Amino acid sequence: MCGLVGVVARRDVVPELLQGLYRLEYRGYDSAGMAVLNGRDCIQRLRVAGRISGLDTQYREQSDFSGTVGIAHTRWATHGRPSVDNAHPHVDGAESVALVHNGIIENHAELRKQLCLQGCRFNSETDTETLAHLAGLQLQEQDDPVQAMRAALARVQGSYALGLICRGESDCMLAARCGSPLVIGFGRGANYIASDVMALLPLTSRFAVLEDGDVALLQTAQVRIFDAEGNVVHRPVFQSETEVAATAKGNYRHYMLKEIHEQPTVVRATLEAALHAGRINAQAFGAAAPGVLERTRAVQVVACGTSYHAGLIGARWIEELAGLPCRVEVASEFRYQRPVATANSLLVAISQSGETADTLAATRYAAAQQYAGMLAICNVSESALVRACPLHFITRAGIEIGVASTKAFISQLVAMLLLALLLARRHTAAQPLLRELAALPAQLEAVLAQDIAGVAAGLSQARSALYLGRGQLWPVAMEGALKLKEISYIHAEAYPAGELKHGPLALVDEAMPVVALVANDVHRERLKANLEEVLARGGQLLLLTQPGSGIKPEPNRVRLLELPACPALLTPLLYTVPLQLLAYEVAVLRGADVDQPRNLAKSVTVE
Repeated sequence: MCGLVGVVARRDVVPELLQGLYRLEYRGYDSAGMAVLNGRDCIQRLRVAGRISGLDTQYREQSDFSGTVGIAHTRWATHGRPSVDNAHPHVDGAESVALVHNGIIENHAELRKQLCLQGCRFNSETDTETLAHLAGLQLQEQDDPVQAMRAALARVQGSYALGLICRGESDCMLAARCGSPLVIGFGRGANYIASDVMALLPLTSRFAVLEDGDVALLQTAQVRIFDAEGNVVHRPVFQSETEVAATAKGNYRHYMLKEIHEQPTVVRATLEAALHAGRINAQAFGAAAPGVLERTRAVQVVACGTSYHAGLIGARWIEELAGLPCRVEVASEFRYQRPVATANSLLVAISQSGETADTLAATRYAAAQQYAGMLAICNVSESALVRACPLHFITRAGIEIGVASTKAFISQLVAMLLLALLLARRHTAAQPLLRELAALPAQLEAVLAQDIAGVAAGLSQARSALYLGRGQLWPVAMEGALKLKEISYIHAEAYPAGELKHGPLALVDEAMPVVALVANDVHRERLKANLEEVLARGGQLLLLTQPGSGIKPEPNRVRLLELPACPALLTPLLYTVPLQLLAYEVAVLRGADVDQPRNLAKSVTVE
């Protein structure tokens, strides 16, 4: 993985390839490259280790790099270190084909041995290069590029979204998809492929999503799609409603800061999508949702990363409000644990992109089990996860470009709270909480107005940090620690405060900052006792509190960040935002690349 784009047109496509790469930059990457078929019927390649800007510079230094068909890629290393040789596109030995690929070829080692015996010479450590050699050999044997592509892919085990150009085909680009997302864009006098619509928004708003097993032949005048059996098929074309302006950074220093500040609007939009006449509309979760939720007697949540933390918080709401058992599993572990689906269980899969490979794999596994229903909570309506689940709730976070998720997370929390209230089947009891939830955006705006930069200064020099919470704020502490790790590269761990005595207390000293979440709930007094244990060992406390906590700041020992009062059930939503801001400010002070942290990708489309 990570991002790919391709263009076939009646004009030089290089500027559009570069533009597409820049728009995919948010996904995270460590190298970049592009290939075009030029007027001399030769494949030209440019590749760099590092940023797209380096590729752009290299292109501008060459006067003859142009073509009417081309492919481009940003790579997040899986097989082989980040380097020019391992960067995409890859070519076969005769340079008759060039190929970009997202996914993993699981039998690449076996294929490499076979291809070497056939005389192929490899120039990279990647699994992807095997695809280029396979395609090149097949094109030598048959004239039909689609059949050649199908024959090459028949030998492949694994996942792929790929784009291919071949010498002698100046008005032809091939695409194929199995397990990794790929869209086709339809333009005027041009057609496109990309790993997501974001790359193509300035060029077109009309898209189709390829299904697993599809191979597509794109020309300037037409697109033909063939299914896994080789039949010509038509995939639904949809009009993207995303506006190009929504992807602009505006006056904010980073996309992440912009997205943190958009959260009050996101909460309002997500509520508006689910409420009707002041009540939750169950059909916002799908036309069949009322019946499925009425039958539900247990819930199983699967998710990864930040979405997993949303699931942990949602599980506590479901159990407290609805009285239903709710299990939460990391999606990459779920199907290997052979989980047992109890009678009338609802599976809930949470993902920002809807393309997270492990979550999709868990969903496919669950489809064969006896679940009463499958619900996707997702930010992308055209995603594979939404298509795989009969029920779905589309959060209204909008495009999230920062790799570290912020506004998508808070929209997932709102969705999980609404689900818990629906499962409670006590709609009259839900009204006071919904009124309080409607007031939350104004409280978030008050939090965003606070000066957190000064508080962050004391954390920015730390090598490690400890986050503490109790009850439903423990998963919030986990999310806060994850944000600090992701963008500032400070090691951080989160624990239930009651576990301090069972190991973490050994780490506490004057150099270990401790961030603790103190709400005015049943856990407050016990948590205050835990904090005394930290102070007794010289630890430095940063406390997120609410009015009436009874905690006072102490110079060089205890710093406070006071948040507005809110009902106990809503504290996870309120406490999330200052932790995001804290991580952001620390990362800025340390000079880190906030929007594109090292080694991370926005959409993890491989297992």
